[in-house]
Amino acid sequence: MGGTDQVNQAYAEGIDAGRLLIQQCLDCQRCQFYPRITCSHCAGDRLDWTESRGGGVVVSFTVVRRGVSADFIAPYVVALVELDEGVRMMTHIVGPDPEQVQIGTPVVLTFQPVGAAGRLPVFSPSPLQQGEASP
Repeated sequence: MGGTDQVNQAYAEGIDAGRLLIQQCLDCQRCQFYPRITCSHCAGDRLDWTESRGGGVVVSFTVVRRGVSADFIAPYVVALVELDEGVRMMTHIVGPDPEQVQIGTPVVLTFQPVGAAGRLPVFSPSPLQQGEASP
């Protein structure tokens, strides 16, 4: 992950703790991602952090067939996921054969180690999507 500053420090600390934190405006109550100093909806500056429920749906994706480093071995899926909270984030889809990912696939949050000491929030297909019965 890039450098950490006051705007994204809570986000980075959340990732380190295995939590995906997103900003929520205390004025309009809407969420936003990526972290910013003002609300992208109402321009308010009263922002707080809330933990994502970890669910979402694939809205766009591509299969990368040539890895960029030893940490990202191809093929892998880079996707735009819309979280249940209404924000979208660029991420990876892990687990299935890349050819099985589709727009509309429900996904759930997980974390994947990357590099020497980092981790990334990534998503895998929801167990219910894979044919398991609900509890």
